Amino acid sequence: MVKRLSCILVLVIIGFTLNAQQNRSDLERERADIQRQIEDVRRSLDETKKNRKETLGQLRLLQRKLALREKAIRNINQQINVIDAQVNQSWRDILKLRRELDTLKLQYEKSVVYAYKNRSNYDFLNFIFSATSFNDALKRVEYMKSYRAYRELQADNIRRTQDQLNQRMSGLKVHREEKNLVLKAQNTERAQLVGEKKEKDEVNSKLRSREKELMKDLTAKQKQDAKLKSAITAAIRRAAKEESDRLKNTAKTESAKTNTNTETAKTTENSNTKPSTSKTLSVFDANPTERLASDNFEKNRRKLPWPVEAGNVTMEFGRHKVMDGSDIEYDNSGLTIETKAGASVKVIYDGEVSSVFTVGDVTAVIVRHGKYFTSYSGLSSASVRKGQGVKMGEVLGRMAEKNDGVGELEFMIMNDKMSYLSPRSWLR
Repeated sequence: MVKRLSCILVLVIIGFTLNAQQNRSDLERERADIQRQIEDVRRSLDETKKNRKETLGQLRLLQRKLALREKAIRNINQQINVIDAQVNQSWRDILKLRRELDTLKLQYEKSVVYAYKNRSNYDFLNFIFSATSFNDALKRVEYMKSYRAYRELQADNIRRTQDQLNQRMSGLKVHREEKNLVLKAQNTERAQLVGEKKEKDEVNSKLRSREKELMKDLTAKQKQDAKLKSAITAAIRRAAKEESDRLKNTAKTESAKTNTNTETAKTTENSNTKPSTSKTLSVFDANPTERLASDNFEKNRRKLPWPVEAGNVTMEFGRHKVMDGSDIEYDNSGLTIETKAGASVKVIYDGEVSSVFTVGDVTAVIVRHGKYFTSYSGLSSASVRKGQGVKMGEVLGRMAEKNDGVGELEFMIMNDKMSYLSPRSWLR
């Protein structure tokens, strides 16, 4: 019974230890990834600081860096909780092993005392020869052998339990040392967080002093965005009409080939063209090829690559305040990404170029993925043409220079209902 309980305890300890180690490993990998992201942001900040004038892009980088730093601190707190749980479990295991060891020692002590009192060969022989029959004598011999084996087993259990106890004590020491190291890392992260908050507040304050200038830039962006959205809406409607016309022509051709009567042909035509008048513009779903393209695009949600190799998001999707402590708000229909002028802009998924046009002094490209559309505006020129099929990662054009060797990409994702979707929920 004691041996079985000991085995169960060992299995419980091993299971808890493996689970805790797995959690620690996951947290450490996450922390390493956070640190890599912080380093990337730091390098980007160094690039933006070359421009003496503070920008919204610099402010967004500082805000992202702060968010990552806070995430790193939360990660460390989770590691501390895991270590505390390991320490508590180690103490519980140590107390159990000590109680078990005391019980084993007491039992072994009793068996030793009994063996001492019955240590003479005379007592042993007397016990054997006092048997009432030969079978009884054999049973008594087997009993003595079992008793000796039991004593040996008791000694083994004591040694094994003592070893387990020593291991848990050593493990407890290791956990305490690990906690001290993690606490030091936590203090370092908090100290850096304080400095970064101060830096962010300074940049935010300088930007607020230039509020009129920023408002002028945002007004210009708003006008540019309005032109872009108008062109996107026209492109989506045009694509829907082209698909509807294609379906009509296909229906007429099939009717002629099968010599269907006029009434049947009209019914077929109405059935096939119904999506074009539907409020949901489901005309794209009427075509199996386009429906498959839509499904594949949806399946890759949160897995799609970014349209540029490197860049900084200077304005997020949706309505938000431009600066802390300011009433200036902006409703962005996509992501505004700052990157190097001349950088390659790549399509995020397989599709067909729906439109190539100019907005002001820059070029924009719209790519259709079934009933979904992606827009890339801010190019100096396009390397694709309307109707061309493109594969994920294929270059659509190069970034135009906005100022000081920097370009600004306006990236948007829309559906056939002309609703603008948050790109971050689609990009990896």
